[in-house]
Amino acid sequence: MDFERLDVWKRSARLSADLYRYLADSRDFGFKDQITRSGLSVPSNITEGMVRPTIKDRIKFLYVAKGSCAELRTQIYIGMEIGYIEREKGQHWATETREIAAMLTGLIRKQADFGTG
Repeated sequence: MDFERLDVWKRSARLSADLYRYLADSRDFGFKDQITRSGLSVPSNITEGMVRPTIKDRIKFLYVAKGSCAELRTQIYIGMEIGYIEREKGQHWATETREIAAMLTGLIRKQADFGTG
């Protein structure tokens, strides 16, 4: 399956780009680096998983992407708490991470079914 056609990849890549744009002027380089890396990890691991030759490898990388998505959501909440991220923007991003995680769960199930079917 071509990863560029996956809605979950498209949404996670847009979220990652949005994070970079939003935090471009942040002077807290540690926070900015960590949250943008988490955000970038989601579409990157989807990509890496979907080009792997075995179902087992695909699923492994999709789980890594899901973990990065949870890490990103945690950092979004912390960013809101410390005033780096506006509440409305942070809530939107948190919702996106929940929806992306659900989409990843569906994709993992599809891959697992494909491997057993």
